[in-house]
Amino acid sequence: MHSSLEGPEVSGPKTDKDEKPAASNPPSFEASLRPKRQQVARACDSCRMHRIKCDNNIPCKNCASRGEPCINKSPSERRTLPQAYREIDRLKQKVRELEEQLENERNRSLLVSAAAPPFATPPGTTDSSPTPDVVIIPPGAAGRHAQVWGGVMTSTGQSPQKSWYGPSSLFYYIHRMNTYLSGVFQQLHPDDILQLKSVAKTFATPDCNLAEDDDKADAKDVSQTVSNEAYLNPTQEEYFLNLYWQSYHPMLAIVDETEFRRHYRSLATKPGKPRKPSPLVDIVIAVSMQVGMAMAQRNSSRALSATEVGKDDPSIAGRLYYRRCQRLLYNEQEAPTLMTVQCHMLSAVYTCCAAFQNMSHVALSLAVRSAHMLGLHTEPPSDLPIATKDLRRRVWWSLYTFESKTCMKLGRPFYTEADSTSCDLPAHDHRVASLAGSDFALLDENTTWLTYTLYNVRLLLSARKVHTTFYERYPDFYNGSTGRVIYDDPEALERYAEFLSTAMKPFDDWVASVPDGLKMKREGDGRPLSIDRSPILVEQFVPPWLQRQRLLLELLYHVLRLNLYRPFICFPSMAMESNSFGNMCLSHAASAAEHSIAATHIFHHIVRNTDLLVGFHEAFQWQWNAALTLVGYSFAYPTSSIAALVRESIDLSIVVFEDFGRSFGTALGAATVMRDLAIKIDFLADILRGGHAPAAAAPSVPSAPSAPIVQDAATDRFTLDAAAPPAAVPSVVNDIPYTQDFFSGSMDMAYSVDNSGDPEMLWPPIGNMPDQWWFHAQPPGLNGITGGFPG
Repeated sequence: MHSSLEGPEVSGPKTDKDEKPAASNPPSFEASLRPKRQQVARACDSCRMHRIKCDNNIPCKNCASRGEPCINKSPSERRTLPQAYREIDRLKQKVRELEEQLENERNRSLLVSAAAPPFATPPGTTDSSPTPDVVIIPPGAAGRHAQVWGGVMTSTGQSPQKSWYGPSSLFYYIHRMNTYLSGVFQQLHPDDILQLKSVAKTFATPDCNLAEDDDKADAKDVSQTVSNEAYLNPTQEEYFLNLYWQSYHPMLAIVDETEFRRHYRSLATKPGKPRKPSPLVDIVIAVSMQVGMAMAQRNSSRALSATEVGKDDPSIAGRLYYRRCQRLLYNEQEAPTLMTVQCHMLSAVYTCCAAFQNMSHVALSLAVRSAHMLGLHTEPPSDLPIATKDLRRRVWWSLYTFESKTCMKLGRPFYTEADSTSCDLPAHDHRVASLAGSDFALLDENTTWLTYTLYNVRLLLSARKVHTTFYERYPDFYNGSTGRVIYDDPEALERYAEFLSTAMKPFDDWVASVPDGLKMKREGDGRPLSIDRSPILVEQFVPPWLQRQRLLLELLYHVLRLNLYRPFICFPSMAMESNSFGNMCLSHAASAAEHSIAATHIFHHIVRNTDLLVGFHEAFQWQWNAALTLVGYSFAYPTSSIAALVRESIDLSIVVFEDFGRSFGTALGAATVMRDLAIKIDFLADILRGGHAPAAAAPSVPSAPSAPIVQDAATDRFTLDAAAPPAAVPSVVNDIPYTQDFFSGSMDMAYSVDNSGDPEMLWPPIGNMPDQWWFHAQPPGLNGITGGFPG
């Protein structure tokens, strides 16, 4: 008899011969002490196949004796029927989720252009456009079937929750460009790759989830140190309040300085004790600290991170004051005052500069509704003092323009309506300026420090009129019969571009009306508010507030125009021929690039020679908007006649971001992203020049307009010279080799702001590519220009 511990025992049917000895021999004392065989939870695969007993050793004794690998591939196999049913349900749910993801990806590929020649692209796809891009309005809603230019759902904050952004937004443009790049490089480019590494990406709210209570912060000994974690003493508050009057106040004249100072003095308590809280004072200090702490950071030796913006970043300085303001405003919802509207507007400024775009939009909605409750959209009562009546007008129209600018930037519907507004435009004469509570110098006979407010309002009214007309007429030019979006129908897109040309006249009228006192001077015969790229002249003995008014007015003009032209930057695809897009469409794309170039040149000159924009975070966002427009144009039209100029302007934008990066960390991340995009632009340009030529032939690449681009001096719009002969496209463009395997290795490319410092990490080894990285990795030369590439 063999013990069960001595070796394997083959099981089988027992015979009578086997059972008789067991029956004839009585059990012995030793047999009763035999240990019970150890139970094995799961036999290995080999023992199961041979139907022999297994132990719990690894390897088991059987496998060790046979010299076989001891493997157990299914240790979690369901052993009971209910467990099996649950596992089946889980697998069915997983299959449904995967099928849904696959269907969504297929729908997306039908709506967007995945790539451009000479790169592998699924045929039948067109320009990059997010899902859903076509919305059918039911007859009951609009009286007829109409198609609306849809938007994109994307996450722009710390939460994965997605928000909707319309076709005029930068996020929509980023999505189109990322979809195009995903096809070009045969790897997914998520939208957040080209989104700024801001505080909003790190924290859910501007207060950074602070745990300490406000009362504890009040009790802290602040001494003379300015901290984001404590309230300021009276001396420090006075410093930041004075900074507000010289920085934001001339551009956003919604607070009467004299009345504010009187209100601030009324909040004083006993000497050495904190003042009484006030929402208006708190939010004014908060936005001033954003500017002041950026100035302090610029002059300090503390280095900011380019990969993650922490709670010590100047963009959220003063967050304790912001949070206390919001808590106090909560008690004013039922009975708002003019101060309530002012606080909501400044809260929108604070959150916008901290890159919390949705919070800024919400604050503006609260400001608009509160203004309606107060009747600010109507003409002020005649029995009010002149200063009060004009202050109400300035508050309403500043809110109207701020909200219009934000909604156009985000591509969302407007809250304010001009049809329901009976309030006159704000006055700017000498009498009103002298009663406005601030003591600024008079510029000339017809221009005061309030003139900027009037012409800023008129600029936004012009831009909103063009914007509304343009997007409302979308269904008149595209009915959905060809493709899923207007980019699938080049003829409709060309007619739409021609319509935009006729709608831009309000901009031209505005330019002609701006007084000389609000125009930035140019060297030589250069024209302000144009795209002639003439060097600007910063006058030496002009107060900073006036220089800043002139600067911001011209920059906003360029930003508004480039945003309207940008939808006509069309990313090519295999479905489109090189001459598919019409001349007017190509002209508008060039105009978007030219206004971006003009803005970038202004930014570069200002940041390299002055401190006028230090701490102005919205100006930085304008430069980011212009820089990405240039990047998209470079990808879409690599052989354009202005390609070299666009490439040089991208290098200038990097210099601008690096300068802004001395004040807040988000700009450093922007510079890193732009360097990586510049590398990709140069890489593709090398291919178009024939630097890397695989063996097969490719279809032609959509290139520059076939005729030279001519600037219209009266309208700053580019047109195509029909009389000029077509520009010769280099033969290498039409003979570019095409193969999908060329970019097959790029699936392993890791592209992110966090690890993009080394260019070799961005690309897989392709031929002799590493030998050429020395050129792209060189630091910028004088003025930050590397030389770009020839068009």
